[in-house]
Amino acid sequence: MTKKDPKTPASRPRPRRAPAGAAVLREDVTDAIRVAVFEELAAVGFARMSIEGIARRAGVGKTAVYRRWKSKLALVLDLVSAFAEQGLPVPHTGSLYGDIRALLAVASLALRHPIASQVIPDLLVESVRHPEIADAIKAALLDGQQGVAAVVVREAVARGELPPGADPERALDLIVGPLYWRLVVVKGPLPKGYLDDLARAAVAGLTT
Repeated sequence: MTKKDPKTPASRPRPRRAPAGAAVLREDVTDAIRVAVFEELAAVGFARMSIEGIARRAGVGKTAVYRRWKSKLALVLDLVSAFAEQGLPVPHTGSLYGDIRALLAVASLALRHPIASQVIPDLLVESVRHPEIADAIKAALLDGQQGVAAVVVREAVARGELPPGADPERALDLIVGPLYWRLVVVKGPLPKGYLDDLARAAVAGLTT
């Protein structure tokens, strides 16, 4: 039997074809689904939300949704994570009061966003039945904010404004906690000078 020349075209491996239907996911469809998720959450809440309803709002078939996310929970957590990735910027104003005041200015805008004011409170209710939701919210939101608070506290310690061993978690509670209560729970308007007063109160709480 004659051996084939390994250099001949007949013996060379043929390039593999992409399987049929393996088209790149269209970004405009993905964006439409994300918008539909938010609208569906605002309309019916997480418990009553369905893939069917999301697909209908997005104007796509259910298959288009499932090709991107395996469940409605995965879809919603992706939405929260995308929002959280915007994050709070680390301020470097040169003073503890200035850093806290800058954080409050950014946080007050973020907490007015519909995801923060509508979606996250609804998910926190659902987290009682779905621990994975609580874990995901913590990873997406709290961990990043704790990192920012740690930098603010560390720089304040270096400047001598806070004692060594100052607690970043306590700082975060004092900075964001009252603002979250006012904007997300009470849903009341911020009085004139509220952020200035809150920044001074947070500084006083951390330095006493």
